[in-house]
Amino acid sequence: MQQVDDFLSLIDSYIGSAGWFPFALLGVGLFFTIYLKFPQIRFFGFALKVVKGKFDSKDDEGDTSHFQALTTALSGTVGTGNIAGVALALHLGGPAALFWMLVTAGIGMCTKFVEVTLSHKYREKAQDGTMAGGPMYYMKNADFMLSGKKVNMKWLAIIFAIATVLSAFGTGSLPQINSISTSIQATFGIELWITGAILAVLLGIVIIGGIKRIAAITEKLVPAMALIYFIGCFAVILANLENLLPALVAIVGDIFTGSAAAGGFLGGTIWYAFDRGVNRGLFSNEAGQGSAPIAHASAKAHEPVSEGMVAILEPFIDTIIICTITGLTLLSSGVWNEKHQNVFQAADMEILAGTNFTDETDEGVKALAEHIGGVNELELFNGPLDVQAGKITTAATVIHARSLAEDVVVKNDIDEPFTGIIMVENGRPVDSDETFEGLSLVHSAPLTALAFTKGFFGEYGKYIVSIGLLLFAFSTAISWSYYGDRAMTFLWGSGSVKYFRIVYVVAFFLASFQDTTIIWTLSGITIALMTLPNLLGLFWLRKEMKSTIADYWKGFKKEFPDVKTPE
Repeated sequence: MQQVDDFLSLIDSYIGSAGWFPFALLGVGLFFTIYLKFPQIRFFGFALKVVKGKFDSKDDEGDTSHFQALTTALSGTVGTGNIAGVALALHLGGPAALFWMLVTAGIGMCTKFVEVTLSHKYREKAQDGTMAGGPMYYMKNADFMLSGKKVNMKWLAIIFAIATVLSAFGTGSLPQINSISTSIQATFGIELWITGAILAVLLGIVIIGGIKRIAAITEKLVPAMALIYFIGCFAVILANLENLLPALVAIVGDIFTGSAAAGGFLGGTIWYAFDRGVNRGLFSNEAGQGSAPIAHASAKAHEPVSEGMVAILEPFIDTIIICTITGLTLLSSGVWNEKHQNVFQAADMEILAGTNFTDETDEGVKALAEHIGGVNELELFNGPLDVQAGKITTAATVIHARSLAEDVVVKNDIDEPFTGIIMVENGRPVDSDETFEGLSLVHSAPLTALAFTKGFFGEYGKYIVSIGLLLFAFSTAISWSYYGDRAMTFLWGSGSVKYFRIVYVVAFFLASFQDTTIIWTLSGITIALMTLPNLLGLFWLRKEMKSTIADYWKGFKKEFPDVKTPE
């Protein structure tokens, strides 16, 4: 599994985690923000009226209402990114990472507006009578002009559709169930595969009904799960109110300085906070990825711009509201930089040669931080690692979750202290069934669960996280199954959807007991494979987007002459 993760990390380093990727994402969004004169601000209030159905027509074609399309899209974005993703961003980049998540969301509100408008404009009716849309349809049907001649961009549409199918697994199926199962196991002690099996059956039952059943479920599920989660968050924030102001200061104060080492946290650089904040922000709200337009294509609307306005609300709800509350919960609780007892995941662990390492001095922190950051790597352990009654007797030091592990105990496959030799190559155990446990930093969903125990509900708070994560992540898996089947419809017709659904449900089950880090890495790759073709297509059609908005307001004034417009 380690070799798989190393291979995936190498691929991801050239795309999703590459230095240019966040600039490409934010650059396109910032361009449209200026080019279209800040539509995310000008049209925000009007969007609220649209989503209420104030300007609907009974003759509008589509399968869902504006609100149902919004909740379906939100159910696809409000998931592990809001619970596990925020915790991972803070773990990697420190408090400033949350600031960059919010910046990404603010710019992403405009990107969502553009991609949904263009995708809705070029949607089609599928063979089964349902509406089919998304970036692959505007790539196929729009007039892409180059030197005065139309260019066929169907090849780009095919690339995007294939990437969407892959991302349905990498974003919607695999990381969602993995976060659910690990959280449920940590909270209730239920085996990973049992959680996976039960939810896989429920997922299959829901997605067989198609978009109408999905929309009917998500319009009730999204508001309910948000309410439950908010109650848990504010129970922590209010119980630790004295830490709220320092948390806000850290989020803003660390933007241009990086986050200093604190507790088990070895510090975060300015660049890493920016990179991880943008990366996790994209994973959370998916602005520019091209997923939400697929859900919005089903909405009953005769004007694509009106549905684009509805999409403006998504990043605001998903990231600016929910992710901010999650971040403040984590920071005010204080658990984000504390070491906690946990079982080490192989992909998060390294073994260093020697024992002269410490995180209690400035020099020791600097050496460890530079090693983890790849600036000045320390010597990795190679050779036989001697373990007696669970304790490592060889001169070696364990790094786990970007922190110096303490009180490390090695156990065998029946959960008893191990005695024997473990072969290690380049700091990684080789062909070993033994597990390492001890004190280290925690990230992703388990970190958020720990934070919820620091509120008014005490230890019961972690149950809210488990329930919230279950609802959030399960709804995301439902929505992404729809995104995948629309991509399959585009590529191979409606008949291929049933085969996709079978594979989707099986993969959902299998991912419930796989390594978390590998799944997050895979997710980063699939996000990038969708985002890049979509950003290229959006920028190419910038002039058409501007003219489409102008035409919308002309038609709107004729239909509703007494309504004041924010054009």
